[in-house]
Amino acid sequence: MPPGWVGAHLRAGTLGAVQDRCVVRTALPEDLEGLLDLYDELGEGRPGTAPLRGPGAAGLLASVLAQPGRTLLVAALGGRLAGTADLLVVPNLTHEGRPWAVVESVVVAAWARRRGVGRCLFDEVFLRCREAGCYKVGLSSSGHRDAAHAFYASLGFESTAVAFRHYFE
Repeated sequence: MPPGWVGAHLRAGTLGAVQDRCVVRTALPEDLEGLLDLYDELGEGRPGTAPLRGPGAAGLLASVLAQPGRTLLVAALGGRLAGTADLLVVPNLTHEGRPWAVVESVVVAAWARRRGVGRCLFDEVFLRCREAGCYKVGLSSSGHRDAAHAFYASLGFESTAVAFRHYFE
């Protein structure tokens, strides 16, 4: 197992072979290029969705990794970065003081889809949410991502609200 992966969550992929084992851990600074490649896939080439590249990217990743309550997870298959999910656990005065969580920027590399990576990421998300005492975890997904919606439903997510967004561009 590569350095930094010790103690990470392990889950056998759908094929079950050792090289197909999904490993999830907190992102490290050296994951930057792999994360940017994944975010390129997430953006699907739409204008304004490209990840930040260049000199500011490393500092921004360091800021993300240092933010309290926030965990940037990465998943790998066979030592290769295969997916990511950004988890934020937020303190809360409602629900008897139990925090809530939100997952953002979930992406699994095209080559790794349908191999258990998404489920592996969400196993870790749910574990961390339970450990934090969260009363809920939410996410939003673009309306055209039917396969993602079916996947989220298979994990127990329900479409219970109408989402609103205001973009500042």
